[in-house]
Amino acid sequence: MKQYEFWFVVGSQFLYGPEVLETVEERAREMAAELSRVLPYPLVYKVTAKTNEEITDVVKEANFRDECAGIVTWCHTFSPSKMWINGLASLQKPWLHFATQYNKEIPNDEIDMDFMNLNQAAHGDREHGFIGARLRKPRKVVAGYWQDEKVHKRIADWMKAAVGVAVSKEMKVMRFGDNMREVAVTEGDKVEVQTKLGWQVNTWAVGDLVKEMNAVTDEEVDALYKEYLASYDLNTDNTAAIRYQAKEEIAMKKMLDREGCRAFTNTFQDLYGMEQLPGLASQHLMAQGYGYGGEGDWKVSAMTAILKAMGEGGNGSSGFMEDYTYHLVEGQEYSLGAHMLEVCPSLAADKSRIETHHLGIGMNEKDPARLVFEGKAGRGIVVSLIDMGGRLRLIVQDIEAVKPIMPMPNLPVARVMWRALPDLTTGVECWITAGGAHHTVLSYDVTAEQMRDWARMMDIEFVHIGADTTPEKLEEELLVKDLVWKLK
Repeated sequence: MKQYEFWFVVGSQFLYGPEVLETVEERAREMAAELSRVLPYPLVYKVTAKTNEEITDVVKEANFRDECAGIVTWCHTFSPSKMWINGLASLQKPWLHFATQYNKEIPNDEIDMDFMNLNQAAHGDREHGFIGARLRKPRKVVAGYWQDEKVHKRIADWMKAAVGVAVSKEMKVMRFGDNMREVAVTEGDKVEVQTKLGWQVNTWAVGDLVKEMNAVTDEEVDALYKEYLASYDLNTDNTAAIRYQAKEEIAMKKMLDREGCRAFTNTFQDLYGMEQLPGLASQHLMAQGYGYGGEGDWKVSAMTAILKAMGEGGNGSSGFMEDYTYHLVEGQEYSLGAHMLEVCPSLAADKSRIETHHLGIGMNEKDPARLVFEGKAGRGIVVSLIDMGGRLRLIVQDIEAVKPIMPMPNLPVARVMWRALPDLTTGVECWITAGGAHHTVLSYDVTAEQMRDWARMMDIEFVHIGADTTPEKLEEELLVKDLVWKLK
């Protein structure tokens, strides 16, 4: 991960005189320093902008500097909005408009016209807000006192979404072979996705991976094997299968890093020259922050990497997931998510176990090693990016994960059980109506609001299924959005 930062650009004008401008700058520097102590990324004071040229210059620099993941603007005094037009029109980074003020209270005994001239955020931020609306620029507006914790939380969440944009713009996905035959939802327009989201999605032959595997040394395998034993509980005596997974992981990581790829896909239908479908190998790579998509699903692969980067510490509790089966007993309606092998251990409630079992699908010559665990309980979301033909739609559903209500001793895969909001059957109806895929990213760290922010920054359609969603409301919403996005 790059060391990202955000730039604090404060608006004012010359009308108030040099002393006021000095005070504005002093306060802006103080606020940036204090906020940097509580936010996940530094907030760097850049300028108290008073002219069109100053604003345009700082925006140009922000666009150019890779470490700048976005700008935060605030108008301490009254900043005429025409001076912001050229700069904001050319802005290519995420933008948060922070509507705040330096003082928390109105000082009853001290307030006079000098105080009013200096503290005009209520005036300035409305002027600033108008030009954002007039230019129809995607932006996040956060209002509140700059020292309040709830304000910090909202800015922090937006920062993480903006980092997701930065990661997206540099995303490279390595596909080992094509996607699973005859599957519709894993298809998509790679040119449109690169134009809109920045993703570079390309294919490498499975033979390239096998060649890389053949070059892996025993010493490299020994080192990774020890790492496995330190991270996970061993529940198999088939060390050969584990060592083979280590060889696969080392080879894939070398190829990914050499090509600058943050995500990868493979499919059980294309394992030519390989003994096992990568299971433990894929899971351990995801634990390191790489994105993965099964059956060649490159969209969910990239989204997994993005949500991981948006999560806690830049590699949060997010992972590739697939809806498998339902528990439809009245009052106990749950969805069971899993996959053949590849579910990220960041979703686990406890320490994962390394096991080997027969995999009755695909071209495996030998039983693959994999991590087996139960997912943790807690609130989360599932995310699906689909290609609607001419546009992309991001679907996010709120879920409540639970400790699995049964042990399932004969199911040798990692699994998560959850209740989809507003309830399982209504949630399923809404998900299917919206076109959501069976592959998703499940995240305990990222929220629906953050994904809404991300979709707004990327200028793609956003659909949220939550506690208040009904099939009737959703159908109306999708109809309106279909009309709107066809006009864009």
